[in-house]
Amino acid sequence: QATGRGSGAARWRTVLAVTNSPEPTAPAPGTALATTLRETVARLFPALRADLESLVRVPSVSNAAFDQAHVAASADAVAALLRDAGLPEVQVLRARAEDGTEGAPAVVARRPAPDGAPTVLLYAHHDVQPPGDAGTWETDPFEPTERDGRLYGRGAADDKAGVVAHLGALRALLEIGDLPVGVTVFVEGEEEIGSPTFLPFLTQHRDLLAADVIVVADSSNWKIGVPALTTSLRGLVDCEVEVAVLDHAVHSGMFGGPVLDAVTLLARLITTLHDDAGNVAVPGLATADEPTVDYAEADFRADSSLLDGTVLAGEGSIAGRLWTKPAIAVIGLDAPSVAHASNTLTPRATAKLSVRLAPGQDPAAAMAALRTHLESHAPFGARVTVRDGEQGKPFLAPGDSDAMRAARWAFATSWGTDPVDIGIGGSIPFIADLLEVFPDAAILVTGVEDPDSRAHGANESVHLGELEKVVLAEALLLARLGGAVA
Repeated sequence: QATGRGSGAARWRTVLAVTNSPEPTAPAPGTALATTLRETVARLFPALRADLESLVRVPSVSNAAFDQAHVAASADAVAALLRDAGLPEVQVLRARAEDGTEGAPAVVARRPAPDGAPTVLLYAHHDVQPPGDAGTWETDPFEPTERDGRLYGRGAADDKAGVVAHLGALRALLEIGDLPVGVTVFVEGEEEIGSPTFLPFLTQHRDLLAADVIVVADSSNWKIGVPALTTSLRGLVDCEVEVAVLDHAVHSGMFGGPVLDAVTLLARLITTLHDDAGNVAVPGLATADEPTVDYAEADFRADSSLLDGTVLAGEGSIAGRLWTKPAIAVIGLDAPSVAHASNTLTPRATAKLSVRLAPGQDPAAAMAALRTHLESHAPFGARVTVRDGEQGKPFLAPGDSDAMRAARWAFATSWGTDPVDIGIGGSIPFIADLLEVFPDAAILVTGVEDPDSRAHGANESVHLGELEKVVLAEALLLARLGGAVA
């Protein structure tokens, strides 16, 4: 069990007042408390939705090409909401990296733990992805719009709904009594650009952020009506690989034939990354165990917008291919565009590769394996140059910790059905930073998204009914961690 911070007690608190009476009361049974919280969340939810809409209207894109004043305004808005929710210590803070770079504004709000109770860190982020081509949105990306029970807008799901989930859980518990645990809310402002000052922020504010349990609200549920707990995340490495064959461009008619252009040679190099079945073919990239649940092919095809007739790549279960096996994608290409093409042999071409790593894989070892493969498969003796990029560690959570059992109960109570343990094909590299700085903390990765949320894409949305269930589940989780429910 966790250790209560500030008291030195070895067990969690076992009493939670569930009325506004100043006199202490016995804890409500689990079902009674759940009913009280469910009714409270339902009553508070219209105001929570309005708060989410206000946050979505702030175009807090953390990409440097956008106005960073909006990110600062977003942090101030989050701080105001947490202050109004009753958290006595609220600060907007920035970290400074070793090179002197100042990070984006993050909000840290705290309420100390009662004697004997654990402290829970609630994480979300208030920055968002760029909206992309406005023509691909059905409505203004920064004007929240409801259609068929979903709220559309950039950040409506990723991750301003996570901010509102924390806010709603705290409001609900304070409405019926007091917080049974210590709470620190940490809402960062640079997740969508890779959290470049996240580790410095953790180390510079270690005492402020220390916790027994960390809840990261930045993942997804299984589907509408079925919650999920994310127990694994793939890691990440990326790189740029350049293929050079000529000192300068030459006439394709005069020299073509004996010389293959760099784009063709780059394409040949890229094809060595997979075998004929579509499995990753880079020696040294690890594979983890198959998941216990699978992803139905029909659902995957619909969720991914796969075109009819396209054959799925790789072997094994779809869930395994998504969660516990490596994946390699070409995410960028520097070569002459069709519009600017000329009858010349391209002397050099560059691709950016993104590699997702199975849980258990060391990113540095994966990068070394990828570099060795690319350099050893240089086509026709072309010059191959590999430039390392970002690295992020994978994550694998224990499935039966005290915190995980509390989360399973809370989610099952809120949804009326047991949560599914899922992996996520994407990466959340900062979780490895959390584990590095707080190795004794239990980390729970939860989420507000669903397969229709389209995070990072056009027409991003959150299902409002599911968001209400997330708020209730988190309130129940905090109550359980604080011992209000046995």
